[in-house]
Order: sequence, then structure tokens, then C-alpha cells
Amino acid sequence: MKNYINKILLITVLVVALCGCKKYEQFPVDKNTLNIIFSPLDSAGKQAQYYLYNIYATVKNGNNRVSSDFLDAASDDAVSSQTSATTPIKLISTGAYNSATLPTAEDVWQGTTTNNGNTPIAYTGNADSYWAGIRTANEFIANIGVVPVKGSTNGIGTRYIWRNEARFLRAYFYFELVKRYGGVPLLGNKVYNITDNLNLPRNSFADCISYIVSECNAIKDSLITYPLANPSADNFRVTKGAALTLKAKALLYAASPLFNGSNIDPANPLTGYTNYDVNRWTLAANAFSDVVNLGTYKLDPSYTDIFLTQNNSERIFIRPNDIGTQNEKTNGPIGIQPAAAAGNTSPTQEFVNAFPMINGLAITDPTSGYNASDPYSLLNTTKRDPRFDANLIYNGGSWLNTTIQTYEGGVNKPNINTQQTVTSYYTSKFMGVDQKIAPPYPSHSEDWIVFRYAEVLLGLAEAENEAAGTPPSDCYTQIYAIRARAGIKPGTGNTYGVPQGMTTAQMRAFIQNEWRIEFFLEEHRYFDIRRWRLAETVMNQPRTGLSIAKIGTTTIYNPINVLTTVFATKQYLYPIPLNEVLKNPNMKQNPGW
Repeated sequence: MKNYINKILLITVLVVALCGCKKYEQFPVDKNTLNIIFSPLDSAGKQAQYYLYNIYATVKNGNNRVSSDFLDAASDDAVSSQTSATTPIKLISTGAYNSATLPTAEDVWQGTTTNNGNTPIAYTGNADSYWAGIRTANEFIANIGVVPVKGSTNGIGTRYIWRNEARFLRAYFYFELVKRYGGVPLLGNKVYNITDNLNLPRNSFADCISYIVSECNAIKDSLITYPLANPSADNFRVTKGAALTLKAKALLYAASPLFNGSNIDPANPLTGYTNYDVNRWTLAANAFSDVVNLGTYKLDPSYTDIFLTQNNSERIFIRPNDIGTQNEKTNGPIGIQPAAAAGNTSPTQEFVNAFPMINGLAITDPTSGYNASDPYSLLNTTKRDPRFDANLIYNGGSWLNTTIQTYEGGVNKPNINTQQTVTSYYTSKFMGVDQKIAPPYPSHSEDWIVFRYAEVLLGLAEAENEAAGTPPSDCYTQIYAIRARAGIKPGTGNTYGVPQGMTTAQMRAFIQNEWRIEFFLEEHRYFDIRRWRLAETVMNQPRTGLSIAKIGTTTIYNPINVLTTVFATKQYLYPIPLNEVLKNPNMKQNPGW
């Protein structure tokens, strides 16, 4: 393997955006070799610390990251409004790719950004690939020992904490690879060079999960802890809670049908376990319970504030970004001045229909109070789940002190050869809380949240339901907490509209819907429908929206198909990049590719 990272250009650092507070000077790491970066004369460890920040920089910023689209716009929750038929997100959602043409924006194996002109190389990749992140982490782990960094936290030396942060990031990169590809080569701590044997085989899926879990167990007690002593400087850093959550997420995926009992190639250990074991759900439940039992994280009282206020108690691990309005500019509704926006993301009718009423009852329930002629409850005294407005901009609603018009020919859907919503909906997710008051768009934190506490509670509920055979009371408790924070009314018996006495299958479907509406555009739905093995069902039918006709005072809602999505069994896992398979005879391709 080429040691191309001996001279690496430091991404000056996403950590600049940490709270709009601490900023780091540009450091010319590309001018130095590793023995200068990891110097026994650098008692402050300044250069090594910058190298650690470079590893953090490999964590993806999910905001519109797939060529200005959210990854979840390739699920059943949304479609891209971009007019080109060959945008990467449309190629993914229609299955129009192969092992040589997976859109680079989601090709985390090879990456998208070359470093100093290098082309993708096995187990290194481009500068922003997860393999590059693993390699950089291994270099840090191998070399930090010579740097005499002073200081400690809770009796643990700073140098040792830094090393364990690099180990966490490496485990996180492996998790992101494994959930896309199945088993991948495990490199341990070795930093490969061009003279080494690079024809490494893939490790089994089971080996990869065991490795991620063992790394999290090994480092969890030697990291900083939440609440942070210095949140303005350290809110991006790995904590014990982040390590426990990564372990729980890995075990949740390992227990899920795609890998546990419904392996797409049943006898193939690279694509999942070759047997079903209900105990895998128990392991996941126990791991999520460990996060809960820390007693330090809690749901933020406001669903919208989770994404806008820094250092809130729900955030477990983040990828920091700037203070700004990029999401508004990319996804806000067109036609509103002076806040010009592109309206890139069009939520689907399928997603809209997933929201219950404020009493927690599904709109299909005849007792819910839903009125099909007033679907957004603009006039109805029984409103929709408050997360409806937190995620959606719709016809007749208010945005920047303006009544939205997404009927045909309306201000926000003018049909004059311009990019606009294709479903009649825009998204308001990740946008400022006062966007309904007056223009212009106000700046706010745009941090990307990798892990948050709500997914710990839903992950616990899901795992408990599958492990127990009959949904236990604690499973209901977690859902009540999520719905109470959302603003759903408690109702009789304080059940928040959650049906009582559900079977395992009924609870499973209920939890899956709760995942859907709680985590819209957070890169959950795209992977959830895969790990649940539902993608073949939900993606092999058209994505739909509405064509709204405004005739005088009458509004007519006409269902329309907006995109035909396609999903084949092989798409449950990504193809190993063709060039990797061609140059490495031991690199087995995933089934069907």
C-alpha cells in the first residue's frame, strides 16, 4: 500500500465551527513527515492534536451531502427536486448504478476528494474515504506514544485519551463501512506500506461486529465524560457515552433481520450471520440500557432545538459545522423574497401520511379526528403531531410570515421551468425556530448530529420488543418519552396514543413508524428499511405526492406519482468497488454485483 499519507493536507478543521468559539490555526501538516508531527520535543502535543482533528474531519457532514441532496431522499421519505434525471440521489433510488458507478458522494470506500493527486488505493482511498480515516487513525495510534503530552482528565493522561479517541473514530469508520458492505478487511493497528502484501481478504460480518464492540469496550472508561467540563471547546469530542452508543448501534444492526436471520446470501458469512439468534437482540438492549444508565443524557424539551442549540443534553456525538443558513438556502421553499432558496428536498406523501394526530392516533384511525378535506389541520381543532410542522412546509401553512402556496401555479409552485417541489411539500427540518415570523433567514448552528439520545430510547424499545417475545412495559415507556417530548397529548391513561396490548409484530411496526417520523433526513430511514429488509417492499412502488388545484375557495388534492424507484435484493449491500476486486484476488464481491 502506498504510504501516501506521509504527506497529508490537514483539513483545517471542521472543529473551527465548534461553537463558533474556538478556532484553530491552519497547520501545514503536508509540509511535515510523521516524525515531525509526532515529536518527542512537543510537550504540548500541538501538532499531534491537529493530526487527531484531521481524523475527526473524516466524519461526514450529512447536511445535503449527496450532491446537495440528503441521503434520505433516496428512501421512501423524500425525493430530490433537482430537475436532472441523473443526480446521484436519483441514481441511487432508482438502482441505476453498478460496482464501477456507485455515485461518488456516497462511495465511502473510495471517497470523493483526492489528496495531493493520489488515486484510490486499497485500504487508503481518497482523503475523505473511511479507509483514509482508518489509516490516519492507525498512524496516530502508532505514533502518539512518543509525544510527551502533559495533563490529564479524571486521572487519565491526555495522550491516552487522545489515543482512545482515535480508536473510537476508527471503530466508527468500520461501522459505517460494515452497514453498507457487510464484512470488510480488519487491519488492526498496522499501517500498510507499498512493500506489504495488500491482497487482504474480507473478514466476516461477525468478526467486524465483534471488533467494533471490543474496541468500544476497551476504550469506554478512558475517555472524557458528559457533562463536559469545557463544552465550548470539547463538544465535538468522543465521550464514554459516544463509545457506548456506537457499541449499541453496532449490536442493533447485528440483531436486525438483514444480518440476523435474513442474510441475502444465507450461507455467506461476509453478508451477515448464517443463523438467527434472538440473543443478539438482548445484547443490543443491554448495550442501549448502559447508555440510559449513565444518567447523564436526556431528551431536549424542544424537538426543533435539538438541531439548533449547541451543547444540549440530547446530543451524544456530533460533526460540528458553521453557524449559518445553508439548509434554508438549499431546501427552503422557492418564491419567498428576500430569502431565496432552492427547494432541493421534496418530502413524499408516504412520509406525510406517517404522522399521527396530536392525540397520537394514526390518521387511518376513525377516532383520530383526521379530516381528509383539511389534511394539515389548518381549520381542525385536532391538530397533527407537532413534529409535522417541525419537518414539513405545506400548502396553506406559514413560512417567513408568508402563506405557502404549493397549489399548481401558486407562488411556491409556479410551474415556469424552475426547480420547485415535485410533491407539493418542502422540508423545514434543521431550520431556525423563528422561520414562521419574518424574513430574512436567521443564522443558527448547523452541526450534524451523529448520535442523539432519542435513538438510544427507540433502539432500546426495538431491541426489548424483539428479545422478549411480548412487548415489555419498558418498551412502552421509551415510546411514551419520545412522544411526550414531541408534544403529543398524554390522553386517557397517559399512553400518548400508543395502542395497548400489542403483539411483537404490531409493536415492531409501531416502533418502525416512530423511527421514521422522529429521524426524518438524519440518515436513518435509508438504512433502516435495509436493516429491516423492507426496502424491496417500500421502494418497488412509485413515490407519490399531491397536485393541488385551487379553484376559488375550493382546494382539491390529487394524488400523483413523482418518481419510480427500484430496489433489487442485491442493493441491500453496496458493491465492493470494481477496481478493488480486480486488483485483489482475495476481495470477494457482494452477491449479485
